[in-house]
Amino acid sequence: QLQASGGGLVQAGGSLRLSCEPSGRAAVSLNMGWFRQAPGKEREFVAVITRSSATRLATTLYTTSVKGRFTISRDSAKNAVYLQMNSLKFEDTALYYCAADRRSVFVGFNLTDRTEYEYWGQGTLVTVSS
Repeated sequence: QLQASGGGLVQAGGSLRLSCEPSGRAAVSLNMGWFRQAPGKEREFVAVITRSSATRLATTLYTTSVKGRFTISRDSAKNAVYLQMNSLKFEDTALYYCAADRRSVFVGFNLTDRTEYEYWGQGTLVTVSS
């Protein structure tokens, strides 16, 4: 339902752009985000973007460690989501997962809680060399 791509090997300070394209029921998701899991660690929230509407702009949230370096964006026509990662650090090395969910925050959906998301991509590996 979610196809993630764009990972790779990059030197510290470099950039990568991750992409995630939904299909099927995931294509109508309101919320699309990125999580990451480093070796030996739990999967953690990175960034999320909600769907904009005629009356409301999209909301974006970032984990503190990536603010100012990563930018999440969304293509409303494709409903795809992107993560532009700049100034990459060694500690950004992880398997990055795209996630999506159809529920609204107005029914209590927690945008940063990985256990809430119903759709997950297969993960794309980002390796940053120091």
